[in-house]
Amino acid sequence: MLQFYRMENLIKRHYWLNLIEKSWIHRPIIWLSGVRRTGKTSLTHTLENIEYFDCELPRTRQSMEDPEGFLVSLKGKRIILDEIHRLGNPSELLKIAADHYPDIKILATGSSSLGASRKFRDTLTGRKVTVLFTPMIASDLDDFKSSNLEHRLLRGGLPPFFMDKKIPEKDFQEWMDDYWAKDIQELFRLERKFSFQKCIELIMMRSGGIFEATKFSKECEVSRTTIMNYLRILDETFVAHVIKPFSTHKATEIVAAPKVYAFDTGFICYYRGWDKLRSDDMGILWEHFVLNEMQGRLQTRNIRYWRDKRHHEIDFVIAQRNQKPIAIECKWKAGSFNPANIKAFRHLYPKGDNYVVASDVTHPHTRRYNSLDVTFITLATLIKKLLPSDN
Repeated sequence: MLQFYRMENLIKRHYWLNLIEKSWIHRPIIWLSGVRRTGKTSLTHTLENIEYFDCELPRTRQSMEDPEGFLVSLKGKRIILDEIHRLGNPSELLKIAADHYPDIKILATGSSSLGASRKFRDTLTGRKVTVLFTPMIASDLDDFKSSNLEHRLLRGGLPPFFMDKKIPEKDFQEWMDDYWAKDIQELFRLERKFSFQKCIELIMMRSGGIFEATKFSKECEVSRTTIMNYLRILDETFVAHVIKPFSTHKATEIVAAPKVYAFDTGFICYYRGWDKLRSDDMGILWEHFVLNEMQGRLQTRNIRYWRDKRHHEIDFVIAQRNQKPIAIECKWKAGSFNPANIKAFRHLYPKGDNYVVASDVTHPHTRRYNSLDVTFITLATLIKKLLPSDN
C-alpha cells in the first residue's frame, strides 16, 4: 500500500487546514472524524506549530495515564492526539483539557466516528467541534495536482488508492479486514463477520438505491433486526450514508424507506467489477461525488431525498428550518435532464430553488419549463449557494 503521508511527500489540503484553524477559534477541542485512510494522520502533520502524539504507542498511552501531569507541560500549545480511541478514558483527558487548560488546542483523530465508541458516551457538549473528514473533495484534486474527475470517480477518494498507479485490488480487502478488526471489533464487538461484510458488499453494489432490509436479511442470513443494527453501525462509522426521505407525511409520498449510499466511489467500482468507466456508469458515481462534496463542504449529513408513490424522485433535498426546500438533481450531462420529477415535487412544495448540478455545465443558467424555473449549475457554484452567508 502506498503510504502517501510519508513526511517527505506530505500534501497540504488547504480547505481542511483552513477549516481546522477556523474551528479552533470557536472551541479548544476538534474531533476529526472519518473512515480510515482518508488521510487524517497526514493532514495533522501539515498543520503548523503542533506537537504530535500517536496514541497507538504504549509509551504515549502511559504518559497520559495522569492527564493533569501530561497537560501541564503543554500549556499554550497545539497538540494532536492521533487514534485517541486507543486510550482507556479519552473523554476524561479531553474534559480536563477543556475545563482546566483552555489555552491548549487539541485535535483528536480516530479511525472511525469517535462518538460511536462506548468510551465517548459523554459528548463533551460545548467543548468541541466535530470536523467530518470525507473522501477527497473537488479542492483536494487541485492540491493533489490531478483534475481528472473520471480518475477520482473510478479510484475513489482515499488518497492511497487515488494515487496508486494501478487499481490496488488486494488493498480493498485489506481495508475491509482492518475496518472489521480495528473499528467494528473494538467499538461494537460483532460476531458474524461473514454476514456483516456481506451486508457491506451488497450496499456497495446497490449504492444509491432504496434500502430494503428484508432482502438484505435473506442474503446475509441474519434477522431484519440485525440488518438494521448493521446499517446503524455503518452509518455511525461513515462507511454508509443513510439518506432519509423528505416529506410532510402526505399520502402520496414515501415517508419511511431510506436511500443508502456507500462512502466511496472507488469501493463501489471495485465491488461492481468496474475497472473502466462507461458512459452509463457516470451518472450514479457523479451523484455520489455531489453528496460527498455537500457533506464535506457544508459539514452536515442532514441531507434528504424525495420520492412519491408514482416513482417521481429528487436526488437530494436540503430543508433547513423555516426555509423552503431546495431540490437538487444530479446529472452527468445536463442534456439528460427531464423536468418531470421537479414538477411533481413542486406540485406539493411550490416554493424553493431548483438546481440541476451537472459535470458539463460551465456557466450557471436558468431554464423555464412552463411556470417552473430550473437553474443549471456547476458543483462549485451549488456549494456557494448552499453555504451560510457568513462562510
